[in-house]
Amino acid sequence: MVKLNLSSQIVLNKVPHALYQPKTVLDRSEITRMERVPTDIFTSIAEGAKSIADDIEKKIKTKELEGNFCVMALGTGTSLAPVYEELVRRHKKGLSFRNVVVFNGYEYYPLTANSNCKSILQLKSMFLDKVDIEPQNVFSLDGTISQDAVSDYCRLYEQRIQTFGGLDIALFGIGRIGNIAANEPGSGLGSMTRIILTDSLSRVEMSKSFASGEQVPPCCLTMGMSTILKAHNIYIAAWGEEKALMVRDATEGKISDTVPASFLQTHNHARLVIDLPAASQLTRIKLPWLVTSCHWTDKLVRSALIWLCGLTQKPILKLTNKDYNENGLSELLALYGSAYDANIKIFNDLQHTITGWPGGKPNADDTYRPERATPYPKRVVVFSPHPDDDVISMGGTIQRLVKQNHDVHIVYETSGNIAVGDEEVTRFMHFINGFNQLFANSEDKVVSDKYKEIKDFFLKKKEGDLDIQDVLTIKGLIRRGEARTACTYNKIPLDHVHFLDLPFYESGKIEKNPMTEKDVEIVRQLLQQVKPHQIYVAGDLADPHGTHRKCTDAVLAAIDLEKQDKAEWLKDCRIWMYRGAWAEWELENIEMCVPMSPEELRTKRNAILKHQSQMESAPFLGNDERLFWQRAEDRNRGTAELYDKLGLACYEAMEAFVEYKPL
Repeated sequence: MVKLNLSSQIVLNKVPHALYQPKTVLDRSEITRMERVPTDIFTSIAEGAKSIADDIEKKIKTKELEGNFCVMALGTGTSLAPVYEELVRRHKKGLSFRNVVVFNGYEYYPLTANSNCKSILQLKSMFLDKVDIEPQNVFSLDGTISQDAVSDYCRLYEQRIQTFGGLDIALFGIGRIGNIAANEPGSGLGSMTRIILTDSLSRVEMSKSFASGEQVPPCCLTMGMSTILKAHNIYIAAWGEEKALMVRDATEGKISDTVPASFLQTHNHARLVIDLPAASQLTRIKLPWLVTSCHWTDKLVRSALIWLCGLTQKPILKLTNKDYNENGLSELLALYGSAYDANIKIFNDLQHTITGWPGGKPNADDTYRPERATPYPKRVVVFSPHPDDDVISMGGTIQRLVKQNHDVHIVYETSGNIAVGDEEVTRFMHFINGFNQLFANSEDKVVSDKYKEIKDFFLKKKEGDLDIQDVLTIKGLIRRGEARTACTYNKIPLDHVHFLDLPFYESGKIEKNPMTEKDVEIVRQLLQQVKPHQIYVAGDLADPHGTHRKCTDAVLAAIDLEKQDKAEWLKDCRIWMYRGAWAEWELENIEMCVPMSPEELRTKRNAILKHQSQMESAPFLGNDERLFWQRAEDRNRGTAELYDKLGLACYEAMEAFVEYKPL
C-alpha cells in the first residue's frame, strides 16, 4: 500500500496527550488559560473535520425536527475541503441538506459574466453540487454588478440573511494574514458586508483553488466581521504549520483589527478546530511549563532553556537558580539538582549538533557526532523540489560533502517551469534565432517557424493566461541549464545530476495535480539505482505553494515502499530534512548543524546566482523583497547568531538539519 501523505505524520516534538485532549474540564481550564477562543486540537485533519461535521449534522437535524431552515455562511479554500468531504460522505449515507440555506462568504470583484474565477463555483465544486441542497436556497454575492450599485447590493445581502432568521452556523478557514472570509487586516469589529481590496498574499492563496489560469481580481465582496459574529455558532478550521502563528495570534493575542480573526474572542460560541502542527505555537504546546506540570524529556528541557536564554538575554552557562525559579522552571531544579547541571547538559547536547563533517568523519569516534563515520565515502542523494532549492537550502553542506569525497547525486524533482518569466524565454529565443542566422544560414525552418509561433503567442498573451506547451518546455530547459551550471560550479559530475520532472507538477498553473503512485515510482526507481547511505529532503512543509510538501511526500512514500520490501540499502541509510528560503528549524529541534566560513558562504551565494531566471524577475518571490540568495544568507547567519548567543561557537553562518526516521 502506497502512503501518499507521510509528511503529515512528521512529529518533531511528541506532545503529551494531556496537553491537547485533556481528560477533565478542570484540566482543560488549566492548560488553556492563555487561550481566549475555545480551541480543539486533533492528531489528524480527518479527526478535526469529523468533529466539525458532527456538530453541523446535529444542528441540521435539530432544525429539521423543528421544521426550520438551517442557515449557514460558508467559505472556500483548502482548509475547508476536508470538512466538505466529510459532509458529502455523510450525505451519501443519508444526511439530507434539503432544509439548509447557504450564504457564500465572499465573492471576487469585479468579474465578467463568463468568468471561471468565482468563489461560488469553487463552493459548488467542493460541496454544493455533491449534496441535495435546493438551488434556490443558495445565495452568493454577485461580482458582476456595477461599482455604483455595490453598497445597496451589500445591504440587501445583509437583509436577505435576516429574512431567514440570521445565521445558525458560520464555517470558515483562517487566512495567512489572519483574515476570516475576505476581511483583511484593518477590518473593524463592526464591519458589514462590503467591497474590500484584497492583499496580494491573499490573492496568491486564493489562486490555488482555481482550475484555470485566470487572474484573481483585486477586490472582493465579503461578509463583514459583524455579519459573521452574529452567527449562533462559528467554526474555524486551520491545518498545518503554516497557520500556527495566526492561530496563536487569534486565540492568545490582543483583540485587534490587524488580526481580524482575533475578533472571535468576543463570540460566546466560536470554536477553533486545528491539528497539532497548527497548534505548535500555542502556549500549552510550545511553552507547557507556563501552564502545567511537565513530563521533562531531553528535547523539552532543551526547548525550555533556549526560551529562558532568550528571555533573560543570557548564554546557557550563565543561567542561575534564580532565573529558573522566577520564570516557571523550578521543576528543572528539582530534576537536575541545580541550574549548573541542567545548563551543562543542554550546552553539551547543542554542542554535539555542530559538525563540519555532514557525511561523517572517517577514522573518528562518532559517539557524539550527528553522522556515522562509516561507510566512507557515502553515496548521497540530495532531493531538490525545484531546480534551485538544493543550493538555497544546503549549498554549503553540498560543498562540504563534495570536498570530503562523498559520491553526491542532486535530484531535481520538478521542472520549475512556471517560475520563469516570459522575458527569459524571449531572451533565449533571440539567441537561438541569432545563432541560426549566423551559423545555419537561416535554413532551419523548424527554428524560424517556432520562433514566430512563440513570438505571436506572447503578443496575444493576457495576464493570467496559461502558457502553451512549447513555452513551458523552453522554460523548463532554462531551469535545467541553470541547475547544471550550478552543479558544475559545485564540482558535481553531470551524470550525477537527475531531472525527474514528476508528473504532478506539470499542470502549467500554480495549483498542481494530485501527487500519485506514478510520482512515487519515479522516485523509487532512482533510489533503487543509487542505493544511498544519506538522503537529504525538503522539510519546509509550509512553503507557500505546496510543491515542497508533495515532493517530500513522494520521497517518503518511496522510502516506505522500500522499507515494506525490506530493501537492504535502507538499513544503512539516514534521512536528513533541510529547510529553504521560507524558514529555519527551531533551535530545539536541530540535530545537525553545518557551519560555513565567510568564503564558503560566498561560494554558496555564487551557486545560487547561477539560477539567473530566479533573481529579480522570478514570478514567485512573494511579498519578501529580498532575493533568494539574500534570504538564504540571512537565514544561515541568523542560525549562527542564535548559537553564538547561547554561548556556543561563533560562526559566519550555519545550515541546520533534522533527522527523519521512517515510520
